[in-house]
Amino acid sequence: MFKALFLLFISLSSAIVSLSAQNKVLIETTAGNITVKLYDETPGHKQNFLSLVARSYYDSTIFHRVIKNFMIQGGDPESRTASSNKVFSDGGPGYTLPAEINEQFIHKKGALAAARQPDNTNASRRSSGSQFYIVQGSIYPRAYLDKANKDKKVPYTEAQKKVYETVGGTPHLDGAYTIFGEVIAGLDVVDKIAQVETDRRDRPKQDVRIIRMTILK
Repeated sequence: MFKALFLLFISLSSAIVSLSAQNKVLIETTAGNITVKLYDETPGHKQNFLSLVARSYYDSTIFHRVIKNFMIQGGDPESRTASSNKVFSDGGPGYTLPAEINEQFIHKKGALAAARQPDNTNASRRSSGSQFYIVQGSIYPRAYLDKANKDKKVPYTEAQKKVYETVGGTPHLDGAYTIFGEVIAGLDVVDKIAQVETDRRDRPKQDVRIIRMTILK
């Protein structure tokens, strides 16, 4: 019995180590393909995302919340078979994750981050166990960023300011959500999804579906 449990532990440990060595995921959607890179600096979120992808958890779910010039959000398992009048909230795997907010990562265009419940019910800013968003955002002038610096614990670097001035993003979210990766291919697909017509709840009127996610070797 002990030997069997030991072998199972070794097997599971090897699987976790193997999974942790990967850091890219292909997101195939009905609007096109997006490839994301996951950050080693947010190990809890990286491991969780890879584990869910390996279980096909995201396959056939939809981007249920889309706001032009802001972000596209998905990862709710209830969206897989949801009716057109479904109101989405906090659907997930039944757990949340401790925040891994890292000031070196900003909400630039293409940032991959974890959705969460608001501060008034989630003071520790724990992340959803599965829901995520990808930033589209807008261009921000230097004057806005200089003003925003006054409220930041860690001021923006010149490089970060340049990104917001040229590539764009959503700087008002910085320091409040866990960013755990970024898009390395398919930003045009993010733009395409962000442009779709939505209802008053920000749900696309025509579903944009994640066909499958695949861990890239």
